[in-house]
Amino acid sequence: MIRADSLGSIAAFVQAVKSGNFSSAAQRLHLSRSAVGKAVARLEEQLGVPLFQRTTRSQKLTLEGELFYQRCLRILAELEGAEDDLAPGRPTPRGRLRLSMPVLLGRRCLAPILFELAERWPDLHFELSFNDRKVDLLEEGIDLAIRSGPLDDTPGLRSRRLGEDLMVACAAPAWLARHGTPRTLDELARQPAVLYSRGVEGAGWVFEDPAGRMLEVRPPARILLDDLDAMLLATCRGLGVTRLPNWLVAQALREGQLVALSFAERARPIALQAVWADTRQLPVRVRLVLDALIERLPPLLAAPGMAGPAPSPTP
Repeated sequence: MIRADSLGSIAAFVQAVKSGNFSSAAQRLHLSRSAVGKAVARLEEQLGVPLFQRTTRSQKLTLEGELFYQRCLRILAELEGAEDDLAPGRPTPRGRLRLSMPVLLGRRCLAPILFELAERWPDLHFELSFNDRKVDLLEEGIDLAIRSGPLDDTPGLRSRRLGEDLMVACAAPAWLARHGTPRTLDELARQPAVLYSRGVEGAGWVFEDPAGRMLEVRPPARILLDDLDAMLLATCRGLGVTRLPNWLVAQALREGQLVALSFAERARPIALQAVWADTRQLPVRVRLVLDALIERLPPLLAAPGMAGPAPSPTP
């Protein structure tokens, strides 16, 4: 049975998992490697199960260790949230907040908001991770993740809608001069396209007709890319039609590098959502950052030219 005075051992265990080994955990906790090892050993003795599988070269969690680790993360998050909430007279957040977000959306739209918050709240320390993969919040110790598109039913997570990406079908004037301007979705489906791919070819573009019915367009792929900036550059160079977020193409449209394609149907927006581990009490720092994103992000997504420069014109 876990004793009431085991909080220090739990913190050492969690840090050992995050750091990958006892030596790195000891450095971060300002303890000796032996102290960390003894703390983990005490937990294993109290629980009656091994938490790590150890070899001379590596250590990894056992099944019981993984289950215990996830519970420990929630316990520590609850304690941090309680400390924030009970601190007298503190209306602003403090502590460390770890966020994960899509690369380009993060750089163009989210980072400016978060940097403003960092200036406003000097006691809040940010760790920002820019990547387009689906992170495991519990495994990687992420407090808040921003995700694009529909969410799956991962247990133990909660979510809140931040806004939506307004999608624009577009092409360069030179491309349209050579291939014609599509006026219907059937015509669009026949034009070679610059497509986004995370290793899955053929993802369709979803449109909504005036009656609310969803229609999917699957243009043939001329170029497959996993980077939105590269897609914008390729499209501006006249290499195909594409569909990209409004915040990314707005300046290129305004400057005439791209032409928006109009149809009776509208491109279906893509939902942007914040996701975090389900806890009884959401820490103050997470709640205030969420509120700031909900207030500040939608205007950036909709306002033309607010999210960064367009590529240099093709010579």
